[in-house]
Amino acid sequence: MLKIRIFSYVLLCLVITAMIITGCSGKKEQPAASSTSVPTEKVELTISAAASLTDAFKEIQTNYENKNKQIKLNFNFGASGALQQQIEQGAPVDLFFSAATKNMKTLVDKQLIEPSQQKSLLINELVLVVPADGKVTVQKLVDLTNETIKHLAVGEPQTVPAGSYAKEALTNSKLWDTLQAKIVQGKDVRQVLTYVESGNAEAGFVYKTDALTSKNVKAAFSVDPKMYTPIEYPAGIVKATKHSKEAADFYTYLQSKEAQDVFVKYGFSIPK
Repeated sequence: MLKIRIFSYVLLCLVITAMIITGCSGKKEQPAASSTSVPTEKVELTISAAASLTDAFKEIQTNYENKNKQIKLNFNFGASGALQQQIEQGAPVDLFFSAATKNMKTLVDKQLIEPSQQKSLLINELVLVVPADGKVTVQKLVDLTNETIKHLAVGEPQTVPAGSYAKEALTNSKLWDTLQAKIVQGKDVRQVLTYVESGNAEAGFVYKTDALTSKNVKAAFSVDPKMYTPIEYPAGIVKATKHSKEAADFYTYLQSKEAQDVFVKYGFSIPK
């Protein structure tokens, strides 16, 4: 009888021990199953771009982020000269898209962008716009001297490429000094467009692409391209980027047919 009790007691201990071991081994397996659910962090790219690229880039942003879920594009739009200065001062920018080659050249000369990592991707045209419902008739540059034109909107020539091109055209036409009293300067080409849309200026110099974005203005005429430096838009990867691969991928995408088709849709031309 004593043997049976001892045997039963030993058997019970073995069963309890087995249950404890099984329970412990089950708990050890759980962390391994949950370790695979770590979410991937998004890489945010900052692109400093000329204000005239705003509408095209909004569409490109949607297209690119839909295909590259791990990328978030942040755009800083403004005058190319101001954006250039921000990069010189150490602003955290991954890619620069200028409306003038001189701004890109300055950054290349200062070794902030590698010569091999920048390229002119787009071409634009300079036009004179007037309010769509206005009664002012302007057919050529000399007409800007007429009394009906009291305010002429021009981008600030030192920082706004569209203003620099306009100044160049007016200077070559010997009209820049004559028109000084009428000129109202804008901080970028979009502000110039707003001045004309609102009626605060009877005319203004913008890009062809800007004129196409507004129903409140109309292009009076295209400025003779022989009167100003060709309008080229170079894009380049900023050397200080912390996301070299992602910046390079987006730079390459901007040269793809899909991206170029969007730019053409908004009035830009592609260099041949």
